[in-house]
Amino acid sequence: MKSRIHDVAELAGVSMKTVSRVLNREPNVADKTRERVLEASRELRYTPSLAARGLATSKNYLLALLYDNVTPSYVLKVQQGATRICQEAGYHLIVHPMRGSIEITQEEAVAALERLPVDGVILTSPLSDNPAILAALAQLKIRFTTLGASTETAPQQVIGIDNRKAAEDMTAFLIKSGHQDIGFVKGHKNHLSSQLRFDGFKAAMDSHGLKLRHEWIVQGDYSYTSGEVAARHIFSKSSRPTAIFASNDDMAAGVMAIAGHMGISVPDELSIGGFDDSSIASIVWPRLSTIRQPVKEMGERAADMLIAPLRQTAKKTGDVMPCVSYSHHLVIRESTKAR
Repeated sequence: MKSRIHDVAELAGVSMKTVSRVLNREPNVADKTRERVLEASRELRYTPSLAARGLATSKNYLLALLYDNVTPSYVLKVQQGATRICQEAGYHLIVHPMRGSIEITQEEAVAALERLPVDGVILTSPLSDNPAILAALAQLKIRFTTLGASTETAPQQVIGIDNRKAAEDMTAFLIKSGHQDIGFVKGHKNHLSSQLRFDGFKAAMDSHGLKLRHEWIVQGDYSYTSGEVAARHIFSKSSRPTAIFASNDDMAAGVMAIAGHMGISVPDELSIGGFDDSSIASIVWPRLSTIRQPVKEMGERAADMLIAPLRQTAKKTGDVMPCVSYSHHLVIRESTKAR
């Protein structure tokens, strides 16, 4: 027979309310008491019912990670980080795609979110800058955190890095390595990070007195395939750059594949830089020089920022959460070479 909370309380010698407080990770429980309850739970293999916990606390113990992102590795890292925090806190994470979010209306967003009985939502770009989705969350009074949003749309809830500065640093590194003819592959046009990374590229080129060659600047969409398309376009010109900076690793890998197919040696003839330090950066050969951003840690922080206030009944839905900025790091590997 499945163990009940009453059985745990009896074995631990405490009240059922104390068991509930321990299992819900609430504060102000003595360490020895907490350990007795946890030991009793393990011995009886007791796991609380989410439905029962929800009835007792008016919480669902569920968070949702919403995405409309063509980069699977990014979403996976966010999911890994958020899941770890959820598991530690006794929550579960729902990973839910919202495809075609650009055209979504507030009414459609409300209808979609009403089907998710969650206590909080983690939004990834471009959802984090979508007015209809932000308005729907406000209407439903659901707390949320955002990854990579604009500080204009969600000034108190942004978690991310300085994309502009990171791209500027990668471009400056290529220039200091002797490259003056540099191509650029833009990210998805609906993602704020795409514009910020292009702005950083332009800033570095301008500060070093280098002109942009527009025939070497191609719109991508953060996918591997768009990197291949961009590379074919650039390599079809009468002259080609000595370096290409792609707005993410997937597109950089696509550029590298086409370079190999056309017999262009990387890095002897062409240096390639990426962004994110995703798994593909270490799988391809030569391995990608790239910008590392701590995506998993950002997912952890996003979940923690939602769960922590839920443990404090004094917190209200309208309370703002701080903006959190993480540092980026330039990771130099074999795909780049000084001229």
